[in-house]
Amino acid sequence: MKIIESLKKIKNFFVLIIPAHSTSEAKSRKFSLSKVIGLFISYTFIVSVLGYIFFSITPFGEVILSNKKFSEEEVKKVEELNSRMIFLSKELESLKSTNERLKYAIMLGDSALIESLQTKTDSVKKNSGGNIFAVFKDFIKKFLTTQSNEIVFFIKPVDGFVSREFNSDKGHIGIDYVVKKGTPVYSTADGFVVFADFTTQDGYMMIINHNDGYISVYKHCSVLLKDSRESVKQGELIALSGNSGETTTGPHLHFEIWKDGKPVNPKNLFLNQ
Repeated sequence: MKIIESLKKIKNFFVLIIPAHSTSEAKSRKFSLSKVIGLFISYTFIVSVLGYIFFSITPFGEVILSNKKFSEEEVKKVEELNSRMIFLSKELESLKSTNERLKYAIMLGDSALIESLQTKTDSVKKNSGGNIFAVFKDFIKKFLTTQSNEIVFFIKPVDGFVSREFNSDKGHIGIDYVVKKGTPVYSTADGFVVFADFTTQDGYMMIINHNDGYISVYKHCSVLLKDSRESVKQGELIALSGNSGETTTGPHLHFEIWKDGKPVNPKNLFLNQ
């Protein structure tokens, strides 16, 4: 309060200018408080206007005062690219995991894996040849085989037109069945699922391990109905045919049978030709 009262009492004051050289004459100027305030306001206004014009016209304004905001469309594009990057990284991890599991499944292609498996009583079964076939099969198992050396009987996994036969000399190590997409695919024999997943080349694929060193392979399915480490019975519904994978040219089932790590002609093993 004392400072304000003191300023009110100040109406006029002198500014004395003394030059550095003693020979020069000292000068004085008389200023009023209102004049000083007016000069200060005018100076501030002029500097503000000139500064605004300078930063608006010259490129220094964009460099110093740049505060650009992204539009809603640009923000959406950034978010979309970010989500795609996350999706691609997850796909790469999934493919890497699938390849590792596939290698592991091939390594586990040993008949010892299913010796201790329990059978399921609620499985969906396919008619694999009628009662006569079942009686014949049970007779063979009971009288002509032992528990440690059981004969494996195979049936066709699907009913369809064979478009390409087994021909290992030309690199085709299986049989191609032309069937509509969604056709039931059945297990060719009792076994244990060692691989059931999607692969880039062969689409949805399943590998089943059987007794006596046999492995069956089902490729290009549309749906897999069994998971890895599940036991299956002969004639049990395991998948639906499809057209998945990069190597397929149309809806079909590519079927293979391997014996001790080598492909064999499935037709030489089928009982229901």
